[in-house]
Amino acid sequence: MAGTEFGILYFLQSLHTPWLDVVMKEITGLGDHGIFWILTGVILLCFKKTRLMGLCVILSLAAGLLVGNVFLKNMVARERPCWIDSSVPLLIHNPKDYSFPSGHTLASFEGAVSIWLYNRKWGMAALILAGLIGFSRMYLFVHFPTDVLGGLILGVLIAFFVHFIVEKGRSFKKNTCFLRNL
Repeated sequence: MAGTEFGILYFLQSLHTPWLDVVMKEITGLGDHGIFWILTGVILLCFKKTRLMGLCVILSLAAGLLVGNVFLKNMVARERPCWIDSSVPLLIHNPKDYSFPSGHTLASFEGAVSIWLYNRKWGMAALILAGLIGFSRMYLFVHFPTDVLGGLILGVLIAFFVHFIVEKGRSFKKNTCFLRNL
């Protein structure tokens, strides 16, 4: 499998152009430390109409940090492609943490799916951005395709789980308040 994954990464290296390098560095920068998604969640929390969406974004990011970055990365301890083949020049700083799952992709899909579950139009735009962030990680030679796929799948699952829990809690609160008024 590693040979196939390196084949994909080396193919992506053949696509490099100066303008695309700049675009991919900027896109990946949006995912650094989940800051874009954290800010998006905080902004969404500020408005009553989008408060639940913002709550789901923030809770998903927190869950993903624990499950993906703290637990899985250290349990799997997969080396990054740029550590294995240091002959490929990096356009960004060499990451110090392990490779699987891609934290950028994980946070991006947690945020995007959380938005999509409440607003399909905004969510589609967020999903496109999440996909571009995941792609940028491979383009920049810091993640294997399965790292990105793992981050995508885990991000989607966490976002759906958090959404389910938040909606169950909301339903319980409504039912409980209703019962009190009987």
